[in-house]
Amino acid sequence: MKSQQYAAPSPLYAVIDLGSNSFHMLITRLVADGVQTVDKVKRKVRLASGLDEQLNLSEEAIGRGLECLSFFAERLQDIAPENIRIVATATLRIANNADHFLSRAQAVLKQPVRLLSGIEEAERIYLGVAHTSECSSRKLVLDIGGASTEIIAGEDFDIHHAISLNMGCVTFNQQFFCAGHIDEAAFSKAIAEAKSHLLPYIAQYSDFNWQHVLGGSGTMQALAEILMHQNRSAIVTLAFMQEVKAQLINAGQVEQINIGGLTSERSPVLASGLAILIALFETFEINALQLSSGALREGLLYEMLPDMRSLHIRTRTVDSLVERFHIDVAHAERVSHQAMHLFNGYADNWQLHDDNLKQLVSCACQLHEVGLLLSYKNHQRHGAYILQHADLPGFDQTERQLLVNLVRLSKGDIPAKAMAELAITDTLTATRLLAILRLAIILCRRRKDDVLPQYNTSVNEQMINLCLPSQWLEEHPLISDELLHERQQLLALGLDLTIAC
Repeated sequence: MKSQQYAAPSPLYAVIDLGSNSFHMLITRLVADGVQTVDKVKRKVRLASGLDEQLNLSEEAIGRGLECLSFFAERLQDIAPENIRIVATATLRIANNADHFLSRAQAVLKQPVRLLSGIEEAERIYLGVAHTSECSSRKLVLDIGGASTEIIAGEDFDIHHAISLNMGCVTFNQQFFCAGHIDEAAFSKAIAEAKSHLLPYIAQYSDFNWQHVLGGSGTMQALAEILMHQNRSAIVTLAFMQEVKAQLINAGQVEQINIGGLTSERSPVLASGLAILIALFETFEINALQLSSGALREGLLYEMLPDMRSLHIRTRTVDSLVERFHIDVAHAERVSHQAMHLFNGYADNWQLHDDNLKQLVSCACQLHEVGLLLSYKNHQRHGAYILQHADLPGFDQTERQLLVNLVRLSKGDIPAKAMAELAITDTLTATRLLAILRLAIILCRRRKDDVLPQYNTSVNEQMINLCLPSQWLEEHPLISDELLHERQQLLALGLDLTIAC
């Protein structure tokens, strides 16, 4: 039996972030211009809680940090030094004995550690969002760390304003929620203190006229996880934060917190992080915040990788999945071409004028067979699972939700209320997008470019008309029969299909 030759894997890249609350290590490699996470290590070091009143780190906190770095050092041995970035942030900016810790940290890691200024940290957080978020419009990026909060306004990769403030979930926790006690008075004091930090920047940021607000720190992630546990869209609003605040006050103590979707490791600093986020929302009159896929570590990583700014984020993500799961590229393009033909033809009557939804349908066409690598049986379910759990830079939670549903329902039976409760669009629009995808797949069943004839198609409110030549339908009885069956499926969506010859 001959041994098979495999291409050498791409080199590994490592990023380590010595944060005020947690130390993180991210190890990745490139696959088809997409980033594949190979390993992640996170340890709750709570470095900021080791600062005394004179702003000196205790030996106990230093010991926790060095022990964690000894774990990281083992993993770095096999990675080229030029592919490693290690940074320290807020707590080590303010600690008087930071040099003492950093020199010992570098001895453990056998690599240089760069202490970022507040502005440098803010800039790299923004780049992490820019590299992993599809939106190139004006955006406000928020990040609440253990000892600092960064606020950045920018467009595409250009930063317009960036600040870093000395307030974070660990330091506020010690200041306002001592011994884990949570009440209305503590929240009011914490929110007022945060607003006093923000007050000098109101005019500067309010004049920016952002279109999206994004954040990816632990507080935002915890809130998004609570929302998803409740089967709600992972979009944080002030009203929702007030709900969570009331639940925390009702609990009274950290150890009594019992909120579905909230992990035990996030509970101790949720109240303090929430107070800061409420202050941000109220000060800058923010309506909603979406969870970002990237922040500081991704900013450091993507700026280290070659040509990342020149590649469209979604294209990079889709191309990587296509290669990793051996998708038939020609057929995916064929289905996408047909779907875009239908989409454009139906756009006016169905009010389909959202370019983002059009792009998501195209992505669903390219990825609808992503589950075939596992098996043909249940391949749509496999595909939906892959897309639900894969890293998808360029797709936020609401976009991922639509993509998963389109792939899961791209063929076969359509259950009742299949496309209900999607956050990105209304149910009627979502069902129309699904109908377009399903018809495109059926029309391309032969998997050949020269098979489909010229045909006319139109829609009204609830009817889809397909005008295909009689002879062609007779020559393709399988496709003809599938279209007849599809009519029954579309009725479940409140749509009807006529096939005129």
